[in-house]
Amino acid sequence: MKKPAFRKKSGAPDTARGAGGTGTFDGAPAAPAAPAAPRGSGAVRTTRSLLAAAVVLAAVFGIAELRKPAATAATDRATATSAQVERTAVVCPQPLQGLTGTTTLTAYTPPGTGDGTGGTGWISDAAAPAAPQPAAPGAATPAPATPAATGAPTPAAPAAAAADRNAAPADARLTLAKPGTPVSAPAANSDLAPGTGAVATGALAPGFTVTQTTTVTEQRGLGLSGITCTPSGTGFWFAGASTAEGRTDYVSLVNAESTAAVVDLKLYGDKGLIENDAANSITVAPGSSQSVLLPTISKGQVADLAVHVVARSGRVGAALHAADGSKGADWVPASADPAPVQVMPGLPADTSAAHLVVWAPPEDDADLRIELSGKNGWFVPAGNESIHVKAGTVASVDLGKVTRDEVAGLRVSPSDDKHPTPVVAGLRVDRAGANGKSDAAWLAGTAPVGTRATVADNRGGGPSTLFLTSTGEAATVRITASAGTGGGTPATKEVQLPAGGTVSLPAPEPTGLNGSFALTAETVSGGPVVAARMLALPSKDVPMFTVQALRDDRSTVKVPQAAQNPGVVLR
Repeated sequence: MKKPAFRKKSGAPDTARGAGGTGTFDGAPAAPAAPAAPRGSGAVRTTRSLLAAAVVLAAVFGIAELRKPAATAATDRATATSAQVERTAVVCPQPLQGLTGTTTLTAYTPPGTGDGTGGTGWISDAAAPAAPQPAAPGAATPAPATPAATGAPTPAAPAAAAADRNAAPADARLTLAKPGTPVSAPAANSDLAPGTGAVATGALAPGFTVTQTTTVTEQRGLGLSGITCTPSGTGFWFAGASTAEGRTDYVSLVNAESTAAVVDLKLYGDKGLIENDAANSITVAPGSSQSVLLPTISKGQVADLAVHVVARSGRVGAALHAADGSKGADWVPASADPAPVQVMPGLPADTSAAHLVVWAPPEDDADLRIELSGKNGWFVPAGNESIHVKAGTVASVDLGKVTRDEVAGLRVSPSDDKHPTPVVAGLRVDRAGANGKSDAAWLAGTAPVGTRATVADNRGGGPSTLFLTSTGEAATVRITASAGTGGGTPATKEVQLPAGGTVSLPAPEPTGLNGSFALTAETVSGGPVVAARMLALPSKDVPMFTVQALRDDRSTVKVPQAAQNPGVVLR
């Protein structure tokens, strides 16, 4: 929420002064009177006015002082409390662009998230706010209000009630009734389908999560695409895009706000920033969606790209979809902000190929160590020990079957701890079936789970697998499977992680499951822990799969301690 701005009036004094001196009013005996002012002088009136003002302030606040208030203790300034969020809003990208398939939207809020009550939760197609309709030519002017019996004028009724931005619209695709039970509904399925906006308030806001899953069965875009919808923002990083032959990658921009947004798309390749005026000043109208094909703003074919989405005004939801013909398709998740260390969880044991893409800032080169987290901790894979990235460019390396039939997480970190360079990293992962057909998913640098994280749209029968990596000390993680969209009893399981190790497990399923369900991970002890969920839905001999990282749901925020200080009115 934007903080209100306070502006000091020009010429206002910093302290209150009486004629001939200053004083305080706190219930103590009055100070000796100042020498009498000449008769007729305005000084007496000024002194009386100031004393009268002080008496009024004392009556209202209990105490008022003319001296500067004492500084707040350092411990009080440092003290902050956690407060439950009261409104959560996320944006989902356009589900299909140029492909034929089906898309499902699933919303969920974990139970037991606080003492809030009531609230709403819903998902609706992004649409421009309704504009006020001009009066028809020749229409009669509304008559003035009739005076009431008391003689006071009656206010004219407003033309239309102000729209409640927290109320579910009449055409909402789904509404969430209560915490603990997910709700699913189909998204619009057409080439021009818009993005969607989702909002939860009250008791439904803390931990509110929306997952979008698309299945494409046509050959040119074959694959399973999944994404956890994210809040609108002003900056997003993606690593692993491409304009190489056979690739069809696009950026989806959705403006769920009430004001227009102006967006720049910055593309970086192995030679640095790719200049193109068509990538700048893209206007996204309120409630609208746009998709931008990367070949239209790039120059020629570039095998590996990092994409920086920057909103120069307004806010947007941004996502990047990659499709590699019959080799697979998925959403490229937004990376964590540039940092010296990037961790990517979620490499399955049957990884047939892995391709690492890293961007370094224009200010400095990056020399990075590549490490894998296996069942016993971190180790350096033989033959793929490091990667060098020139300043302002993208570098990549093929890792092959780097997991060697074991689940893993991947980390890049400075080769020299005294030379940390913030980077952005992404990883393409391929899985191949026995017949040679394959699908691909993209991983990105992610933040730890923290207190709690959730991913929705898990299916019964074992297609969901969890990957948990402890990046530091040993940890204990609690996994909870929610009730299903159509019923079921939640199930819970605790998992022990060795220091620096990765563990995978089939997702626990609720008893008597009917429909899809959500998975929630909570760090009980140790850590930090990064986590990812793989959803595998084989189709037509293709090992379709998608991987989403689990990120802290930020259901609470830190609120600094505040105390009354009536003295501010005298400054």
